[in-house]
Amino acid sequence: MIPAIRLYSDDQGISHVEHGHLRMNGEDDGDLLSAATAATAISFRETDTIGKEMWHTAPHRQFVITLSGELDFTTRDGDMFHLRPGVVLLAEDTTGSGHGWLLTGYEPWRRIYAILGDGDAGFVPDADAPPRWPTDRPTDEVPTA
Repeated sequence: MIPAIRLYSDDQGISHVEHGHLRMNGEDDGDLLSAATAATAISFRETDTIGKEMWHTAPHRQFVITLSGELDFTTRDGDMFHLRPGVVLLAEDTTGSGHGWLLTGYEPWRRIYAILGDGDAGFVPDADAPPRWPTDRPTDEVPTA
């Protein structure tokens, strides 16, 4: 199972976090296989080790596939998660309050953006997802290391 985290906006425009995994319902030569997901563009990006980005929304509905680096993400209402290589981010909060992130550790954040077409991205929420993390940080700031 490939772990995934979904960032999405509710009807009031508030960004939320949902933990889950990618649906793997096929098999090929003994490997688990997901259904194909339409992508309209793919790009690569690298951010130096001191990177952070204040409040913003995702520019497109997209997969963010981390190759190296680790980050702490937060939403304005205090939802938080840690992103690392091996966890796929499905960014669907293209409107609303948005999210921010801060690099942790000593590696640059190298990632692939796959802008998604219409249709199912194959995200499955976990029934036993962790509860919303408590925070003592003000919700107008990105977390700091």
